Amino acid sequence: MTSFASISAFDTARPADRRRLGRLPPVLDGRESFSRSGFGELAVIRGPERSVVTHALAMSPLRLLTPRNHGHAAWIYTSTYGGGLVDGDDISLHVRVERKAAAFLSTQASTKVYRSPRGSDVEMRAEVERSGLLVVAPDPVVCFAASRYRQTQRVDVAEGAGLVLVDWVSSGRRTAGERWQFEEYVSRTIVRHRDRLVLHDATALRSSDADLATRIGRFDVLALMVIVGEAVAADAAAIVASLNQQPIVRHADMLTSAAPLGDSGCVVRIAGRSVEQVGRHLRQLLGFVPALLGDDPWSRKW
Repeated sequence: MTSFASISAFDTARPADRRRLGRLPPVLDGRESFSRSGFGELAVIRGPERSVVTHALAMSPLRLLTPRNHGHAAWIYTSTYGGGLVDGDDISLHVRVERKAAAFLSTQASTKVYRSPRGSDVEMRAEVERSGLLVVAPDPVVCFAASRYRQTQRVDVAEGAGLVLVDWVSSGRRTAGERWQFEEYVSRTIVRHRDRLVLHDATALRSSDADLATRIGRFDVLALMVIVGEAVAADAAAIVASLNQQPIVRHADMLTSAAPLGDSGCVVRIAGRSVEQVGRHLRQLLGFVPALLGDDPWSRKW
């Protein structure tokens, strides 16, 4: 089953006309990707008044939704048929934000990972061209008991562009007695800025290594936030300065640390007791984002 979440003039035009509207997406040059389940492509360009999604392709179980908003950035929400990831799901999304365009990429709800002996895999590759902006701020990953989840995110940020990326995971269905009861959670985030590697972060939580609940202790949420590029450099510096001035509190309900990524930006790590608590903290740290988008994507969320 194929889902075309956004059909525009770009998608229905002849190849020669598409090249005038924007670069022809690779999947439309060769049809082999149409046979791959979970494959998706997005292209965002800067129009006369705002950024627009010129190409949105999603193969089941992946869904792409492109709602309207009051700002100048394009908003895209990902989802899956069935409301979560099941055993063997393999999602691959390629995102291109072109010159001077801005995009906000999120999820409809938390990413639920069901019991999965073989596991579920998610990959995102993104390119942010000169003076472009990409904000990736999904809801947390929720791994059910006996599930396996593997994720890789690779982003290339051009000179003058900006990236804001959030990646977070909860302990699972705590009220159902499944606190840190999944088998495996592996997340890799790789960011290049001006063709130079600035971040390669890896988090691996495996029950085979030791009891996860014992290792992680009182915390139920782990989060990573990455801010890279000239377009958000001042905001990254302000966050590092502010967090490094906070006093250290013994046995705090939430721990936050920030470190600069050279002159490219910063990385922030958070450990908290609940999704609601960490969500509020993330939104506070991301208070500069609505102005960049021209609208607040969290006004009715978190």
